[in-house]
Amino acid sequence: MARLLRGAPVASSLVERAASCAARLRDRGVVPTIQMVRVGDRGDDLAYERAAEKRCRAAGIDVRRLCLEKDCDQARLNGAIEAIGAQDDVHGILLFRPLPPQLSEEAVSICVPAGKDVDCLGPLGLLDTLAGRGDGFAPCTAEAVLALLDFYEIPLDGANVVVIGRSLVIGRPVAALLLSRNATVTMCHTHTRDLPALCRKADIIVSAAGVPGTVGAECVGRDQVVVDVGTTWDAASGRLVGDVSFDDVEPLVSAITPVPGGVGSVTTAVLATHVVKAAERMCQ
Repeated sequence: MARLLRGAPVASSLVERAASCAARLRDRGVVPTIQMVRVGDRGDDLAYERAAEKRCRAAGIDVRRLCLEKDCDQARLNGAIEAIGAQDDVHGILLFRPLPPQLSEEAVSICVPAGKDVDCLGPLGLLDTLAGRGDGFAPCTAEAVLALLDFYEIPLDGANVVVIGRSLVIGRPVAALLLSRNATVTMCHTHTRDLPALCRKADIIVSAAGVPGTVGAECVGRDQVVVDVGTTWDAASGRLVGDVSFDDVEPLVSAITPVPGGVGSVTTAVLATHVVKAAERMCQ
């Protein structure tokens, strides 16, 4: 039976450290604060908002919420983000994505001050992440993958890692973070030839394709660590599923993350950590 890499203890450890830093800031009269901005009432946005608010409050962070109408235009959204960015007592801005089709993420991303971009919406944060500079904040989910691997003391230096998925939200940023830790990374995607053969050679597989069944028994072997970042609602079973065919893969590998209860539960803890760090930087 594989070792289950559960996210809850990782998240608890991160929140505990963030809460300690937040308490020191409050002693100085600085209240770490995040502004969450949601457009419309998508079910997944509401679920993440609840989870993020709970985690941030546990870390001693004040949470403000703004919900804009689903049919708001670009000027309305940009203006709201610019107004929030100008507030000295807001240290982090989280805009829920994806946006409705009439809105452009690229157009609004430049409205978020780099120092408050706690989930890497803007180009400067993404550039810092891909360049390995470490100045900006990496996407929370990408950083959550490394936080989980570190917590369970899975070595990255020299490890062969296959990353499935090349999005700018998870795939490419997590590959960059792994490279900065001296892992040897192979990025795979929908045009990759013989994905199972590449996966079988890896020490670690990180799947962020968002497609259930991407990683099956034919992709894995002994002594491998499998990190499942995918989250898809399966209407047939009425539950959340990952990219990995868990029941087929779990008996064959040494360690695996569950879905739900794996990487996703660490993401909001990383968000809280970013907000506290942003507050610390702003009052230096």
